[in-house]
Parts: sequence; C-alpha cells; structure tokens
Amino acid sequence: MQDYYFNGNTAIINYTKKYMTNPVDLLDSEGFSEFLDRFLAYLKQHNQVLYIWLTDDAKLSDVKVELIKLMKLLLVLEPSQIHHPALNQPVEFLEVIEEAYQFWRRTQRYSIMYTQNKAGYQLQNFIDADTEFNAMVLNFYRTVQQKVQGSRNKVYRQLQAGTNASLLLQDYSWSIPDGYEALFKIPFVNEIMLRTPLILHPSSSKRTGTFTEVEENPMKEFVRGSDDDWICFPAKVGSLLMLAYFHRDYISSAVAVPNLFEMASQDEVENRKPNAVMIFGNPDGREDTVFWHDKANDIWVGKISAAPIIEYFGYTKKMMLTLHNLAMIQKGWLPIHGAMVDIYLHDGTKKGIMFMGDSGAGKSETIEALTGIASELIDHQVTVFDDMGSIHLDESGKVRAHGTEIGAFVRLDDLDKGTAYKDMDRSIFFNPEKANARVVIPAAPYEEIIQDHKIDCFMYANNYTDKRGMHLFASKEEAEPVFIEGKRFALGTTQEKGLSTTFFANPFGPMQKQGQCRALIDKMFDALFAQKIPVGEIYTCLGLPDKGNNGIQDAAKALLEFVKK
Repeated sequence: MQDYYFNGNTAIINYTKKYMTNPVDLLDSEGFSEFLDRFLAYLKQHNQVLYIWLTDDAKLSDVKVELIKLMKLLLVLEPSQIHHPALNQPVEFLEVIEEAYQFWRRTQRYSIMYTQNKAGYQLQNFIDADTEFNAMVLNFYRTVQQKVQGSRNKVYRQLQAGTNASLLLQDYSWSIPDGYEALFKIPFVNEIMLRTPLILHPSSSKRTGTFTEVEENPMKEFVRGSDDDWICFPAKVGSLLMLAYFHRDYISSAVAVPNLFEMASQDEVENRKPNAVMIFGNPDGREDTVFWHDKANDIWVGKISAAPIIEYFGYTKKMMLTLHNLAMIQKGWLPIHGAMVDIYLHDGTKKGIMFMGDSGAGKSETIEALTGIASELIDHQVTVFDDMGSIHLDESGKVRAHGTEIGAFVRLDDLDKGTAYKDMDRSIFFNPEKANARVVIPAAPYEEIIQDHKIDCFMYANNYTDKRGMHLFASKEEAEPVFIEGKRFALGTTQEKGLSTTFFANPFGPMQKQGQCRALIDKMFDALFAQKIPVGEIYTCLGLPDKGNNGIQDAAKALLEFVKK
C-alpha cells in the first residue's frame, strides 16, 4: 500500500498509510520530494528564466535539498536571521513559491482512507483528517510566502490548497460469481467528500467512437495489477445496481460520478446481485469500448481500455447509461435519449414534459428557455432525467417514465440566466476554459427519479429544420419514422459533425439492439396515441446559423402556450 501516488496530472494521498500533521512532516515526505521533481521539470519547460535562476547549473538533487532546508528555516525564523542567497533576491524567490503553489493546485488532488467498519467515528475522522490537511497546506504556503514577501497579505482567498476530494474506502463482502474473482478485495467507496465547486482539467473534452458488443466476457482481459490500482463506486443507475470499477489513473471520473448517479450503500451491495459491472481505464494495451451480456449470471459487463481520451467524463457516463439501457431493453422498457421535467403550475396542476433527441438537439436548452419565460406560470419543476430515461407500461397499461440520473452533465455554453438547474456551487466543472466545457450539476433526489411519472406530451427535439415553434403529429404512422430516424445537426460534442442520423436518436443501447427496440417502439407508440398523449416535434434551431436567430425562444413560447391549454 503506497502512501502517495502521482500519475500525469493526478495525485493521490493515502491517509491510512501516512498522515502528515505539520509542514515538517510534509517537507520530509517522499511525496513532497516527487512533487519537487515534477515541479522542476514543469519549470524547465514553461519558465526557463526562473528555472535557470533557481538551479544555477547545480544538481537537481542538491537543489531539492537546499529548497527543503530553506523552507524549514522559514517556518521558524525570520528572513533576516537566515543567510541564504535565494533570500537576497526575494522577488525571484517569491515567484518560485507562487509557481510551485499554482502547479500543485492545478494538479487533481485526492485523498483516500480505509475503514473496516461503518462507525460514525470513522466517518468523522475521515472528514476531519482531510480538513486539517487542507488547513495545514494553506498555512504552510502562507507562512513562507508572507515571510519572503516581507509583509502580510491584504487579501486572503480561502482556496482548496490540500485536496479536491476525499474518499473513504471499505471492503464489501458481495457474492462474486465465477469469472469475476479478479474483483475480490477491491475496495468500495463507502463515503466521499467533494470540495465544490470542483474544477477538473482532463486531457480530453470530447467522446469518439461507439460501444460495441463482443462475444466473450471482457473480464478475461481485466488487468488487476497491484492492490492499490482499483476502486469500486457502487452506483444506482435508475433502478439498477451497477458496480463501476475505476483504475486509480482515472479517479477523477470516479469522483464526478456521485454528482450524476446515486451511490449505493454497503447493505445494498452485499445483499443484492449487481445488474451490471463496468471496468474503466483497463490498462490492457487495447482501445476497447465494449460490452457483453453474461447470460448465466444475467450481468451486463462493460469495459473501456486505458487511454488519455477517456479522461473525458462522457465516456464514464455513456458506458454506464449504455449498460443500463441494455438491461432495460431486456426487461421490456424502452430507453429514451432525452430530457423530462415535471412542471408544477401555480394553479396546482402538474405537466410531465418529455423530449427526445441526440446530443446537441436542444432538449435541456428548451427546458431552460421555458423556465426563463414562464416564471409567472410555473411554481416549480422537478427534473426526472436530463439525458437518459425510459418509458414503460404500468400495471394498468398506462405509459409511464423513469429517470436514471440524479444530476445533469451539461455544456457550459448552454447554460443561461434561465437555467433549470440549481446548486451551481455544488457542481463539478470540466475544462471550463476550453471548447465543449462541461459541468455536472445536482438536479433531483433519487427517490423522485425512480417513481412512475405521467407523460403529458412527448416531443422530438429537431435542431436542423428551419421552422419555428412546435408541431403535433396526427398519427403513430406520421410520428414513428421521425423518432426512429433520429436526425440531428451534430454540434461537434462527439466525433460527428453536420447532419447525421442515429437509430432512435440513441447510440447507447437501442442502436446496438435495433430488432428488440423496434418491437418496443411499436408497443409504446401504440399506447401513446391510444391514450391520446400528444406526440410532436419542437424546433430548437440550434443547428442553424446563429441558432435560428434564437429560435429556441420561439419553441419555448409555443410549448408554453401548449402547457397553458
């Protein structure tokens, strides 16, 4: 068990193995020594002038020793009491301190702690330990920085100087079937603390390729590695239990999952067979994004090979949703790639509005626009799903909808003042300074999304036709081909660009199981029209020049008039 781990832009500190209570412990640790190695390499590449000033052609090992010695002296003495050449040029040395601090803060930093029980004392220990570590790092930086500066700061910013998140890990005793023995003793995330708003900088901001079915269990290619290499996040995806195994190189994806999917408890894991297992970041030397149905155990298995591009959180989300959708199709439920909200009006009525469409079609944006123009009519609203849900027939034969996610994975460009989501300060941001920047925002309680929800209208989000407002279909025969064709103008959030089609606008399960899905589509559309549930098309205009002169507002206005009626 390692006390620290660095890889790329990720640092993991193991509090169970080594916990640093003061700056001297920190300076003496092997982790700090490796941090200096990485910082000096960064400085050499990005600030040659400062690197030459700091190293002065000396051995890097000697430079590190001198730096650590000087830091220790500054903790207890004033600069006037210390004879060191770096202090003769405080401006340059202060720049070194600031560069090192910012380099550390740009690193994605996590702490882990192992527990053997469910006691509240252990949970409090885990929270206190991380809080104290954050305070210690911040105080260490400020002490040294202000002494070299020669004065106190006038402005103090309480940044997260230690870690971005902390995970409490525990071994769960679940019934591991034959063929899955390599998962034995991989610890589960028992509790997690996120320091939000959390800003992450993965190396990729776009998803490419599709998930394909293979003929044998991907577990055969699972690379277990050392005992520290993997953690499991137990997720409740809709009504399903999914065990999502993450290689530690992709711990950032695991940390973002609880903003999107409800975490299952220890009792829920140990007393229930998982519906699905996902292996994420498998270092197998392949480029796999594959799934397989273990019919003997009735478990859907997904595997994504390690690669820089899969740092994009869309890979995590979409694989988990693909496995969910495949299980739903098997169950006889129809997956919907779209968004749904229950709108509660001031007069006490409720309207369940559901949209369908592939990425960039304007599903969430229409909801946001509607919220912005209808505040006088709408009392409040509840998000049922923002990306993936399912429809089914209840015991009485009524069409009902379920959600899958407790959050929303949204493009920052698509959020405006009328956003339908709250709690931005609890959100996780991905590359906010780049194109296709994303944010994971909490949206709805788990208990809400897994209830049966009545559908009052079902709209296809059309972002490519130069029309405005909305249109209702007169029959199943008119409506079904539009939904099945799944046409949209791709906005570049995946590898697709321009006008494209995807079976039922859903490449995450339905596209792979088109035969089974067509039977379910016929069944559900028969029921929709038999029950006189309005089915239509809404024109979002997002694929048109200048977004159709803000045509999405016209769509929202048409939808508002429909809701009023």
